[in-house]
Amino acid sequence: MSRKAVRRAFPIEWEVDITEACDGKQALAAVESGKAEVLFLDLTMPELDGFGVLKYLHEHHTKTVVIVISADIQPEAKRLVDSLGAFRFLQKPLQSEQLREVLFEVGLI
Repeated sequence: MSRKAVRRAFPIEWEVDITEACDGKQALAAVESGKAEVLFLDLTMPELDGFGVLKYLHEHHTKTVVIVISADIQPEAKRLVDSLGAFRFLQKPLQSEQLREVLFEVGLI
C-alpha cells in the first residue's frame, strides 16, 4: 500500500522509470545497480530497515537523493535521518503537493 501511495503522489509530468523494493536489501541492490537516482525510503522495512539503508548510503558516499517517507515522526528519528544525509523527511500519508515541492527543490521537475 505504501509504494502505491507514493506512486500515486508522483507529478504527472515527472517521467521516470520506477524500480520497487520490498525491503532494505533490495533497495540497496537497486542503488548498487544504478537504478536509484532518487530513493523514496520508509524507515520500517523487513531485512534491513531504513536507518540501515541510510547508514550504508552515508558511509559509501553515494549520490542518491534520499527522501524518507515515514509515520515515525519522533524527533530522534528525524535527527538521525538528517545526520545520515537524507534530503528530506516527509510524513505519511504523503501529500502530492508536498512531494512536488521537494522534487522541485532537487531540480527534478
